[in-house]
Amino acid sequence: MLETDLAVDLPVVLLLALVTRMLSLPLLRRSQRTLRARAVATVVGAAPPGVGPVVGELVVCAVVAAALEVGMYLVPNSGFLVLRSPAAFADEHPLAMALRVHNGSPRFWLWGVSAVLVGALLLLTHRVGRALLTVGMPPEVAADGRFRRRERVVLWVLAVLAVLVLPLGVVIGALVFQTVALITARRRPTPPPAAPIVQPYGQPYGQPYGQPFAQPPVPPAMAFTAPATAIAAPPPPTPPAQAPAPAQVPHQPLSGHEPRSIGGYQLLGRIGAGGMGTVYLARREGAATQVALKTINLELLDDPDLLRRFQRESEVLAMVPGAYTARVLDTGVDAGRPFLAMELLDGRPLDAHLRENGPVRSPEALRALGLALAVALSGVHRLGLVHRDLKPANIMLTSAGPRLLDFGIAALVDGTRLTMTGAGPGTLTYMAPEQFGDERVGTAADIWAWACCVVCAAHGASPFAATSTGGVIRRIIDTGPDQAALAAVRALDPALAAVVARALTPDPAARPADGTALLALLASPQPDGTTDVRDEITRGWSTLRL
Repeated sequence: MLETDLAVDLPVVLLLALVTRMLSLPLLRRSQRTLRARAVATVVGAAPPGVGPVVGELVVCAVVAAALEVGMYLVPNSGFLVLRSPAAFADEHPLAMALRVHNGSPRFWLWGVSAVLVGALLLLTHRVGRALLTVGMPPEVAADGRFRRRERVVLWVLAVLAVLVLPLGVVIGALVFQTVALITARRRPTPPPAAPIVQPYGQPYGQPYGQPFAQPPVPPAMAFTAPATAIAAPPPPTPPAQAPAPAQVPHQPLSGHEPRSIGGYQLLGRIGAGGMGTVYLARREGAATQVALKTINLELLDDPDLLRRFQRESEVLAMVPGAYTARVLDTGVDAGRPFLAMELLDGRPLDAHLRENGPVRSPEALRALGLALAVALSGVHRLGLVHRDLKPANIMLTSAGPRLLDFGIAALVDGTRLTMTGAGPGTLTYMAPEQFGDERVGTAADIWAWACCVVCAAHGASPFAATSTGGVIRRIIDTGPDQAALAAVRALDPALAAVVARALTPDPAARPADGTALLALLASPQPDGTTDVRDEITRGWSTLRL
């Protein structure tokens, strides 16, 4: 009889714990976000957020434990005789009968079962704590010794409670709670799903991978809806009648082990290299036009998932409008090695320009930069993409205007850029507050980074720059941007400064939702109710000395 009752009562305890945990899952997530935010605040010395969600989670755990204990005393099932007593005071004979132990000491079996349950609970609690300090968190948080000392105290207290106070049934329920908590704590932030890939006018994108891409036509005026103004985004610049001279791009000579051609392209030099890939200066065999050819490093070619994502990303990039972005001209696979041939741009990145020439002093040029980046982000966001690494190093200042580079590719290779050497997506001084936690990172994070780049252009540095990592994080999540940096934008263009201030709102919902909404705030309406964005960018850009 005891064996049958225990076989029924144990699944009941497990089911009740699981149902309760799933019903309280939103509270668990909020409490974990609060714990992470408090950990970051502790490291940087900022004011920590309130502990309301954490207290609520502890109350839920206490109520569930009390309900299980009371239920096990009220229900007259003999199986609960085993589950309702703490490990130190449990009667070993019912447990021996339930486990059908006929040889050996029943107390030995009791201690063995109790040790397994308590040990599993302590291990899960430790893993949950480490996941909260490491997944999506700055490395300084995980390295802080204060959290390790607190964890040891928590584990000791939990061990004493599990052995002397908590009934075995409650310990089993706690195992269920901590298992779900570990799964939740280890979830990484995910970008929003990409929109289905379609050609203009709604036809499915079906071009075979490995064939040259024909750049999709851009309509003469892509309408951006605004609350009171119809805004027309610019078409790509009309190509000149004669082919322009090749852009002069700094590059290094090829080393002895590098290939001399890939996919029918002759490699002329190396523009840059990183841990995941290399960018070459290349020319199609038999043609005069030079391109930037990106490819994955040889040691990563045995990763099928990476190759599939590269293919997917190639198709998406080919659909991005060409205005103020670098166009994809061709894609393919050569001997198992995928490549992307992209438009070769003249000029230099914004960060290099600022180092050599100092901040932008022309109000018209600064507004042109902000408008062009908003147009580029609008096209990227309409495809369901999030750049996640918008920064001066990814903004090329060309003779035809600013160009946004490396969108989407940064998300492709586990946070490492395929183009130039340097930091991956989420460069600290351009990261939005939500990128420090486990919240979903959406287009609003790009709007935050856009504002940081505009401020950097006018001031010479990000508004969240500081002398240490902790200082940067403190500015982002607590003290706010450098007011002197914002004043540099305000002195040049007060209207642009107002949009920048709104884009730097800590709450993502209070920022412009995406590039289209940002463009609606920036554009200046004409008497006919439309805005010629391209003309305003062209006029303003002509005032910048490159």
